[in-house]
Amino acid sequence: MNRRWQLGAGLVLTALAGYVDALGFVRLGGLYTSFMSGNTTQLAVYAGETDWNRTLLPLGLVACFLAGAILGSVVAILVSDRWATPAVLAFETILIAAALAIGLSFPEPSNASLALAAAMGAQNAVLARVKGFRAGTTFVTGALFSFGQKIAEALTRTGSPFGWAGDGVVWLSLLVGALCGALAYQAVNLYALVPPALVAGLLALITTLIVARAGPAAKVSS
Repeated sequence: MNRRWQLGAGLVLTALAGYVDALGFVRLGGLYTSFMSGNTTQLAVYAGETDWNRTLLPLGLVACFLAGAILGSVVAILVSDRWATPAVLAFETILIAAALAIGLSFPEPSNASLALAAAMGAQNAVLARVKGFRAGTTFVTGALFSFGQKIAEALTRTGSPFGWAGDGVVWLSLLVGALCGALAYQAVNLYALVPPALVAGLLALITTLIVARAGPAAKVSS
């Protein structure tokens, strides 16, 4: 899988994470399906207020994200290196589709969101690293810091004049994805999960075809 394809797929996955996170944020009234730093802070605040009922949802989201990360990593470890990327993407697709099915069957907002958190945890097992920056994760705080750091290096002429572009595009992809997710949820409610399921499924299919055509000697970077 060439570097250009890695970058493109990684940016699409980053946008997908933003899409799902915005959808979850609106649906849950302030909690997240991929941004676990925010959920951990909320969990601590509720615990500090001894509001034990409100601690359950952020705790559940963190636990499901962790479970998804573990299972996604197990999938990547158990299959051969060359099939790791399509396998994890297929697993993520199943989890997003399951979130839609659960949400339609059980209207309580938290039900679908727990499955989405697991899907986002699994997605982090597919990391596309391209020339010193990474896309495809469900968080961009590090990318935003790196963006600022590389701008400083460009301004002081101690680094590449355009080294900041990659991290900037990663952050922008999350922003655009989140905007699309918020608008889609306002328009079609939980059916807004159909596009990310299709995108993840399409990426799984494309990577499967790439690996199959490349032959047994090729490896897929993830």
